[in-house]
Amino acid sequence: MLRWRRDVRHFDRRAVAEADMCALLACASLAPSVGNAQPWRFVRVRTPDIREALAAHADGQSAHAAERYTGQARYDHYLSLKLHGLREAPELIAVFCDEHPEAGHGLGIATMPEMLRYSCVLAIHNLWLAARLRGLGLGWVSIVDPPAVHALLDVPATWSLIALLCIGYPADTSDTPELEQRGWQQREPWADRVFER
Repeated sequence: MLRWRRDVRHFDRRAVAEADMCALLACASLAPSVGNAQPWRFVRVRTPDIREALAAHADGQSAHAAERYTGQARYDHYLSLKLHGLREAPELIAVFCDEHPEAGHGLGIATMPEMLRYSCVLAIHNLWLAARLRGLGLGWVSIVDPPAVHALLDVPATWSLIALLCIGYPADTSDTPELEQRGWQQREPWADRVFER
């Protein structure tokens, strides 16, 4: 399951049952959180105009990001990648962190307030694994400008964007992430990421 837990950008158009969506959100909410603050806030994007605005925004941000690549080969390679499934995925969820939740009473964040955001990432990971168990795929769209998404979704000022997620049935399955398949970046040995002191 963990090997197949990869970023999905190609979805078929089958709807996700509402019961499955509720189960995914319930599983996400079982994640551990600092001080039991449960700072995650899930916004389901159901309005077609907002969905299209998010997709157009991501397209624009992607085009802008392409300018970072100075070599023609890397630039062309970047432009050939599919970086989101915002138009195809049957479900979109924006995950925000409430930076001042009432729950938790501030426990554990006096010196590391970023723990609230890390707690939200754990909730996303729970959701991701629960989706996989149901045969669903998830794509995390990071090519967005958080203030723009914040404005499009009209959420409270105290919420910070953590993720824009595409959820649905994958168009295909593979144990190999798409960026590896497409030659962008191979997975490196896990032991190279472990250090001792």
